[in-house]
Amino acid sequence: MSIAGNLYTHQDVNVRKTWALMTGAFVLLIGLGWILSQTYGDPTILYLFAAFSIVGNFVAYWKSDRIALAMSGAQPVTREESVRLYRIVENLCITAGLPLPRLHVIEAAQINAFATGRDPKHAAIAVTRGALEQLDDNELAGVLAHELSHVGNRDILVSTVVVVMAGIIAIVSDWFLRSLAFGGNRDRNNGGVMLALGIAAAILAPLAATLIRMAVSRKREFLADASGALLTRYPEGLASALEKIARDQAPLPHAHTATAHLFLSSPFKGKSARNWMTHLFMTHPPLEDRIRILRGMPH
Repeated sequence: MSIAGNLYTHQDVNVRKTWALMTGAFVLLIGLGWILSQTYGDPTILYLFAAFSIVGNFVAYWKSDRIALAMSGAQPVTREESVRLYRIVENLCITAGLPLPRLHVIEAAQINAFATGRDPKHAAIAVTRGALEQLDDNELAGVLAHELSHVGNRDILVSTVVVVMAGIIAIVSDWFLRSLAFGGNRDRNNGGVMLALGIAAAILAPLAATLIRMAVSRKREFLADASGALLTRYPEGLASALEKIARDQAPLPHAHTATAHLFLSSPFKGKSARNWMTHLFMTHPPLEDRIRILRGMPH
């Protein structure tokens, strides 16, 4: 199978995952709206949730890449400002048969990168300043090939939509749980049942969002590692970069649980990496496993 074939193998699967995710989030939000409208005896709440769901899906599909870049503090960079970055990405794009993505730099010492966008024609790659300064050309090419593999596999569509959809679910559920504390229509015969369902939904919805985030992230990292190694024909480049990342303890100022799954490696380091909330949202496979698999690939 060709390199381009490998890059596009899981494209259709990821597109279906995206629509399933958006549909599931829509249904979940409508369900939360229905429970809340029953609890308070006001059908207007259901209509508001329906409108919110539609707007949320629109934003998730068309604008989530800009949201992810803004949340990460990524700034666009021109060819004149980073000739080396453009040169490496251009060469990889020619090999992979992909259009040149928009390139961004995150002013942070941590070694990391991520790709975002809804399709290859509307993709963007963000690289930290630490990656540009601490990785040699082979290592940086390995990292960028990994991110381009996400672009080719349409992983970016699933992962970027998750940033918005999971965030919306968590926000609405939190608001829902807080609103129940002030009491709903508890005089109705089914008020107690509706209240119990509301509390359960508010607790389970963020958990569902977390599980979705984990489901779309772990396997895709191994696939992108393998596809990126095929693209560069030098697995050691990415393996060496991952070793440097494993030793890197520099913080990422704009690290968020909502965008952590996008990055090449978890952006949480040091004390933040040991936080229980960070572990709850952990989406990346162990670096040592990824390095071992890459070093087992033929050169």
